[in-house]
Amino acid sequence: MNLERLTGPETRARAAELAEIYGVAFSGPPWHEDGSGIAAFAGRLSTDIDRPGFTAVLATQDGRPAAFGTAWRTESPFPTGRAYDRVRAELGDQVDTRLVGALEVDELAVSPHARRQGLAARVLGLLCDGAADAWLLTSPQAHDAIRLYERLGWQRLTGPSANVAVFTHHA
Repeated sequence: MNLERLTGPETRARAAELAEIYGVAFSGPPWHEDGSGIAAFAGRLSTDIDRPGFTAVLATQDGRPAAFGTAWRTESPFPTGRAYDRVRAELGDQVDTRLVGALEVDELAVSPHARRQGLAARVLGLLCDGAADAWLLTSPQAHDAIRLYERLGWQRLTGPSANVAVFTHHA
């Protein structure tokens, strides 16, 4: 297994590999991403690469893309659009004190052929290396992801009935 941290330009050069992983990682429940979802991810990635503090981690296994993660610092004021509005609806003003300035883990995806090998934890660990505070969100129906984050010591900020599961981590 090979893990490498990528800069924005390196991520742009390898975007097709990330999109490949995204497509197979999120094709099943609860996401059910299809071709249009993969294209939307590719568009978001192209924009996200230009965010201040953007970083990515790509894992390959036997020369094949296996997993990736992307992250950047959440700027002030807390953004709107995407899933940010759902996060603010659940957390209110906590977003300003707990999430702004923290490393925002946007994507964490592992190809089915590489699951159950501790790869998600390794990618997340390298992605968050050096960050004092980090946060991420997932679907409340993503039970495997939720168990992973809890096992790794991430603290859930939203209850089980929330529309989005938001986690924080403090180094």
